[in-house]
Formats: sequence, structure tokens, C-alpha cells
Amino acid sequence: MSLLLTFAMLMQVGADPHVYPQAPLPSITPRRDVVTKPVPPADPMAECLARGRDDIDAGLAYAHDWLAKAPTPEARAQPNECLGLLMTDDGDFGGAEVAFAAAVDAIPATDAVGAVPLMAMAGNAALANGDNARAIDWFDRALAVGGYDDHAGRGSILADRARALVALGRTAEAGAALTQARAEAPGDAGVFLLSATLARREHQLGVAQGLIETAATLNPRDPAIGLEAGVIAVLSGHDAAARRSWDSVVAAAPDSAEAKTARGYLAQLGPATPAPLDPPAPRPTSPGHP
Repeated sequence: MSLLLTFAMLMQVGADPHVYPQAPLPSITPRRDVVTKPVPPADPMAECLARGRDDIDAGLAYAHDWLAKAPTPEARAQPNECLGLLMTDDGDFGGAEVAFAAAVDAIPATDAVGAVPLMAMAGNAALANGDNARAIDWFDRALAVGGYDDHAGRGSILADRARALVALGRTAEAGAALTQARAEAPGDAGVFLLSATLARREHQLGVAQGLIETAATLNPRDPAIGLEAGVIAVLSGHDAAARRSWDSVVAAAPDSAEAKTARGYLAQLGPATPAPLDPPAPRPTSPGHP
């Protein structure tokens, strides 16, 4: 599972208002002596993110203004979340962690479950910023919240925790975290891909092969899975299988980073060698005629 992908899943917004018919607004004639105020957007998070997609500076300015106008401490959670997401998109991972941490602090203690995704975001920001120990602290804090029963979410957090542990060289702990992640999220192809990669790095090629096959079954068109499958195959001495995997990556996603890597691997492998022709079968003979 890639780092930016974990944040995009948490950035979905509400339904497009153009999809559903809207009731007509009542006709109101304002008094001349009344100064009308601008109507705030129905979904300020959607507005914040949309502005940031068009112009990062405009999005950040909107988020800061939204934050400054928050009427209660709890109301500071969403503008800080938007700040964190926009800073992540802008590559400011340190700033993003600070914003997500502020969003966590704004969530009441009675709603700790609601803060878990924000803790995971803070952990991923720390991970992207190279602060693996801090990332593990965030992930451990998220996993310790009682009542959080989103199994797929827990699996994703465990997988991210494993990434941080690998970066610190704690591979045995990472393997244990991934075992838990597969139990929590048995349908998450990214968890099985990460598990296969770790097993391959630990030279457990048989284990890696089984894990990558499961990943490919869950998501057969993911180029990252095809790329890893080829690496496992070539290290296992199955060059033809590796070539098929890498060829499939190039065919399925020719403009992807995985396809670029696959082309490099194919060049190292060299041209395919045709299989030797089978010798002709001997003609049958009748008795007495050799």
C-alpha cells in the first residue's frame, strides 16, 4: 500500500449536489436596510479541499480562516484536518503532522474512536517525514483505542506500523504486525503485497510466493503486485514466470512507475531464449523390420 494512497481514502467528500434534485428555494424579498451576509458553504471540508486542489495557497488560506472562526474547541478538528491533508499534498509532512495532532486534540475524550483516523494520518505524516519512532507512537496510540471496530482500518494501521518497524530494522516485529494485519483485513491486497515483500527480503521465497499469489487474486491488475511477483519469481530461478509478470505490468500500466522499473528488469533479464525443439519421435516399425 502506497503512502499518498492511505491519505486519499480519508479525503472523500459528500455527494455531488448536482446528482440529486434540489427543492426550490422560497422567494424572499430582503429589506433594504438589512445587510446580507455571505452564506457559508454547506460542506466546508469539501470547499477547503477543492480550493486546495486548484491552488494550494488558496486552500491553506481558506483552512486558516476557517480555523480562526471556529466557535468551539471541537470545531477546530475539521479545519486542522484539512490543513494536514493540504500540507501532505504539498510535501510539508512535518507541518501536516502538527495539524493532524491539533485535530486529534480537538476531539473530545468521549469520542476517542472518532480520533483514530486522525491519529493514523499523523502517523503516516511522521512516517513520510522519516520519523519512524514517532510514527509508531501514533499507530500504537490509534490501535490502543477501545471500541474501534473497523477491521479494515485496523489492518491498514497495522500495515503502516510494519513499514515503520522495517525502516528501523525491527523486521521480526514487522512480520508479527503484518500477520495481525492479514487477520484484520483478509481482503486487502496491499497488506498481502507488503507481507510478500518482507518475506522475500527475509529470503523466505516459498512464503513470499504464496502471499503474492493471494495479493494477485485480490487485485490482479495492480502493477505493484505484478512487479513484486516477477522479483520473487526470478529470485526463485523462474525467469520465464518473471518475464510474464513484468510483461503484464508493462501491458496493463505502460505509463506507471512500476512499468518503468519492469522494463529495466526485463532488460537485465535479456531477450527470451526460445525453447529447444523436441527431437523427432522415432517412426514405429513392424516386427522384423528395424
